[in-house]
Amino acid sequence: MTALARLIATMGGLGHLHPAPGTWGSLAALPIAWLFHALGGFPLLVAATVAVILQGFWAVGLAIRTSSDEDPSEIVIDEVAGQMLALWPLSAAAWSRGIDITAMWPGWIAAFLLFRLFDIAKPGPVGWADRKGGPAGVMLDDIIAGLLAAIGVMILAALWHGVIA
Repeated sequence: MTALARLIATMGGLGHLHPAPGTWGSLAALPIAWLFHALGGFPLLVAATVAVILQGFWAVGLAIRTSSDEDPSEIVIDEVAGQMLALWPLSAAAWSRGIDITAMWPGWIAAFLLFRLFDIAKPGPVGWADRKGGPAGVMLDDIIAGLLAAIGVMILAALWHGVIA
């Protein structure tokens, strides 16, 4: 694996933190997503997420080519991409309504917990993607887990603001 691909796939070496490198990758995505949202709102977060996904496919392709493991634990770019996707509903709502995104802190917690739950439990389509193998399997299971977490965040927000509040 090239040095640049290794740097990207492990998020600058973050993937070597133990225990639970995937959780560290997900945690790292939170300030990254906040920064992109703060600099350019939801559109910039979307662009940054797409860039992370594209870089992830490239870096993971090189990383697993030289590894005997189909999904080495030190690769965490996939968790960063999935976690950023899980935060899209919060960013979209804050950007469109002029709300300070930090005021939505319960949603950040929900997005993090839901993403980790879907990433670890691998229900339905997440498990299907994980079994594909190759760069697609490494990246897609977390992308799908992020999308499911985003849907979960929207459902929880609708319940909280529409039913409970």
